[in-house]
Amino acid sequence: MEYKFVKFEVLIPEEYVEALREKVNAAGACRLGNYDNCLSYHPVKGFWRPLEGANPYLGEVGKIEEGEEVKAEFLCAREYVDEVVKAIREVHPYEEPMFFIIPLLNE
Repeated sequence: MEYKFVKFEVLIPEEYVEALREKVNAAGACRLGNYDNCLSYHPVKGFWRPLEGANPYLGEVGKIEEGEEVKAEFLCAREYVDEVVKAIREVHPYEEPMFFIIPLLNE
């Protein structure tokens, strides 16, 4: 099935949300009809353990860490996905940003 839009979910520290919104909007995401900069977020608690060779933004190698993050969600036309992924990686502070790209059936 062909789809025209995807939903991005990005886990990120809250202090980076505004920069994320600006960057992904400029890359073509966060648009709905005659609106742009459309992004929502809500708090989540995350867990992770940096493994050998990691250079963690927060935490120590070998130790399970936990912290407060937010999940930012926004719409993106399929044609802009590659540019939006690049934008996320440019603004995100984590060595390995966690994000999900979910195909949408709505037009």
